[in-house]
Amino acid sequence: MEFAVEVEVLGRVRHKNLLGLRGYYAGADQRLIVYDYMPNLSLLSHLHGQFASEVQLDWKRRMKVAIGSAEGLLYLHHEVTPHIIHRDIKASNVLLDSDFEPLVADFGFAKLIPEGVSHMTTRVKGTLGYLAPEYAMWGKVSESCDVYSFGILLLELVTGRKPIEKLPGGVKRTITEWAEPLITKGRLKELADPKLIGDFDEGQLKRAINVAALCVKSEPEKRPKMKEVVDLLKGYEAQAKMTPLRIESVRYKEELLALDQATDDDEDGGADESTNGYGVFSAIEVQKMQDPYMERRMAKYV
Repeated sequence: MEFAVEVEVLGRVRHKNLLGLRGYYAGADQRLIVYDYMPNLSLLSHLHGQFASEVQLDWKRRMKVAIGSAEGLLYLHHEVTPHIIHRDIKASNVLLDSDFEPLVADFGFAKLIPEGVSHMTTRVKGTLGYLAPEYAMWGKVSESCDVYSFGILLLELVTGRKPIEKLPGGVKRTITEWAEPLITKGRLKELADPKLIGDFDEGQLKRAINVAALCVKSEPEKRPKMKEVVDLLKGYEAQAKMTPLRIESVRYKEELLALDQATDDDEDGGADESTNGYGVFSAIEVQKMQDPYMERRMAKYV
């Protein structure tokens, strides 16, 4: 099923920041998809993998990756018909060509959204650490789910930290839990990846963190559209629109964090685990949140 979805989606999209389809083969016992070769592999390999120590991702390249990835999502959400929700935005799915131009890849989980439909309910698939709360808990998928995932990716790109990291004693912490106190106290420079050794644009850093904070809001209707995200990252929107600077953090259930083998055994920021019907967020978060789509349905009968 994922093979068929990926081939269909790739056949529809044409954008410089989306990995294009060169060809495919579907045999009785083997399926292949042919893409262009990406000499710089993935964003994951530069942040946490074999290229991490080489620090090829300077600040200028990081902003290039952020803006290019956002433009690819903007195309999926607003410029192609029907609109497409990626559902698995993460560092390993952002590939880098010879010029470090980002190309969003892996459309196996993608959903095509018919005209006039704002959201769909579906089985939860994706990567722990990047999942939007309403999607992880209720299976409600919309364009704002990709926006949330992009916000996590942006934090990862700026900070060099994984979406979920293992602390001493086996405790695991999300990137928003780590970032929240620093952002609240205004210590933004401490969020920058130490591998940059202070070589970054402070204004762009603040802008990127602001955008990430907007993207990871728990209520989907409060997140920006990707068009606004692109404009904000490029500095087209007024900085005042993004203040005051705060970020909402989420915490995953311990039993699901235990499934996150990637934080223990490999370089990925989260395991590719389908979540169960009870959602992946802690009971505290469930109490704080309400299903916005359920509220709208109930309002019709009042």
